[in-house]
Amino acid sequence: MLKEFREFAMKGNVVDLAVGVIIGAAFGAIVNSLVADVIMPIIGAITGGLDFSNYFIPLSKAVNATNLADAKKQGAVLAYGSFLTLTLNFFIVAFVLFMIIRVMNRVKRKQEAAPAAPAKPTAEVELLTEIRDLLKKA
Repeated sequence: MLKEFREFAMKGNVVDLAVGVIIGAAFGAIVNSLVADVIMPIIGAITGGLDFSNYFIPLSKAVNATNLADAKKQGAVLAYGSFLTLTLNFFIVAFVLFMIIRVMNRVKRKQEAAPAAPAKPTAEVELLTEIRDLLKKA
């Protein structure tokens, strides 16, 4: 059983998937930082200092906090600011992946469109071609 597991784990697809998941997690952290630390502050500055992360709607009368963390401690809240931030994260990731796949497809099309260099005939093929040409002359 251990041998079978080792064979399964060392297959190319499993290793490729593991690398993809690890890179995806790191990429997700970068996108989260981009959105939280760069894009949202710019949007906040444009909109007059609004902080989307603290936008919420209290779902009970007991909630009277001014920030999301305290409001969640007091009761149920609808944190639509967090949802907006995560939605923006998703669109950024989707756009970046779209651009990467688009470039990859262009490169692939160029490779397919490039004419392959004619293969040099082997010695046997050259010899057979000479014999054929001699027979045509006779």
